[in-house]
Amino acid sequence: MPGSRRSRRTLTTALAGCGLLLAAAAVQAGTSTPAHAATTHRVLFDNAHAETAGNADWVISTSQPDPLGQDATPNAETDWTGALSSWGVALQKAGGYSLKTQPSGSALSYGGSSATDLSNFDTLVLPEPNKAFTTAEKTAIMTFVKNGGGLFMISDHTGADRDNDGEDAVEVLNDLMTNNSVDSTDPFGFSIDTLDVKSGYPAAISDSSNPVLHGSFGTVTKSLIADGTTATLKPADNSSVKGLVYRDGYSGNTGAFFATSTFGSGRVAFWGDSSPIDDGTGQSGNTLYDGWNDSGATNAPLALNATAWLAGAGTTGGGGGGGTCAAGQLLANPGFESGAASWTGSSGVITDDSGEAARTGSYKAWLDGYGSARTDTLAQTVTVPAGCTSAKLSFHLHVDTAETTTTTAYDTLKAQVLNSGGTVLSTLATYSNLNAASGYTQRTFDLASYAGQTVTIRFTGTEGSTLQTSFVLDDTALTVS
Repeated sequence: MPGSRRSRRTLTTALAGCGLLLAAAAVQAGTSTPAHAATTHRVLFDNAHAETAGNADWVISTSQPDPLGQDATPNAETDWTGALSSWGVALQKAGGYSLKTQPSGSALSYGGSSATDLSNFDTLVLPEPNKAFTTAEKTAIMTFVKNGGGLFMISDHTGADRDNDGEDAVEVLNDLMTNNSVDSTDPFGFSIDTLDVKSGYPAAISDSSNPVLHGSFGTVTKSLIADGTTATLKPADNSSVKGLVYRDGYSGNTGAFFATSTFGSGRVAFWGDSSPIDDGTGQSGNTLYDGWNDSGATNAPLALNATAWLAGAGTTGGGGGGGTCAAGQLLANPGFESGAASWTGSSGVITDDSGEAARTGSYKAWLDGYGSARTDTLAQTVTVPAGCTSAKLSFHLHVDTAETTTTTAYDTLKAQVLNSGGTVLSTLATYSNLNAASGYTQRTFDLASYAGQTVTIRFTGTEGSTLQTSFVLDDTALTVS
């Protein structure tokens, strides 16, 4: 265990009352919008991994990172230039979407300051990446999804190495899932097959309630495969994995051409070919095929519905006062990797100090641990949609102490829910030095009764005057549906 926490910061007075917490949250610099809770669904299309190599042109516009630089009010797919322009223009015209492109020559990041940092987006689209992700990029992608982001992985057939660097999309995407620092134990519940399936029209399963197959952009019946691959599902590793479109003659865990899954608080979609998203337009010299408008398939609704689902735009009816529920994860910066962004409370609580280890990533929230009389607070205000029938608050807690008693709670951490007036609505739990243990333990609470309300989740750590107790939080989430 660490000794008494060193004096690395001056404790600021805890913000008094929820009203001050709300005001501070409103003006706090760098505050990011919670993934899946924003009115505008923010989508980043990757072009930093050879997506335009060889005869491909997997971009929504030649203006990068902002496609609006080419045409601010596009009406036709040719108003933006790229083989994915139909996809981009359709989202732009639908309203409620903010689209950007990760430019060639840059790198994906999470928790940084760049305009295309993943912390600024709800969904990342990987349209047939042909260049392997770096170790840092894989950490960024996986952490982004775990913390509530949507990931759209589009593959192509094995051997489609468009930039001749020894890596094709099958290898790049499988490497992302099996060789990363966040979770390499089959995190999404599927692997991409090393196949080259020449042609076919894979059919959608019968599931009228599925928001990807039956969404606001239309109904999906079939897709198109023109030199592509499939995935093998492994529900024993991730029970949320689900095949939605299958190669002819296949079902169950084999031959899935389109599949969805979840990871942490985020969502994942897989498509086995880039031909369905190709609109046949792009830069000269590329060999393109108009799969987007193929009359034998419904590729456009599949791409658009999936984008909406990944970004949390799908809604379900609900009780609790009516309205709709955008299912997803509501807390901003839930793993603290963006520092103090979106949280309020005592200065320096969110830290990458090595005295206590984070559960994932580098940052965590470390309350108390000084060995002297202190009070630390940490809070975030969030609105639980009225239509949600399920709302689960979870966090991972590690308690480390120098206290030796087995009977007396000298130092405490309270997890509470407050209303907009600062009144404590509920004390969810109180932890103390008596809960000290190695490693982190996940704690989960039902907040469904707060649907339709704006509440503040607050943690208050109070330490006595002698021996230190550290309350360390990481990987928080408020997941609604």
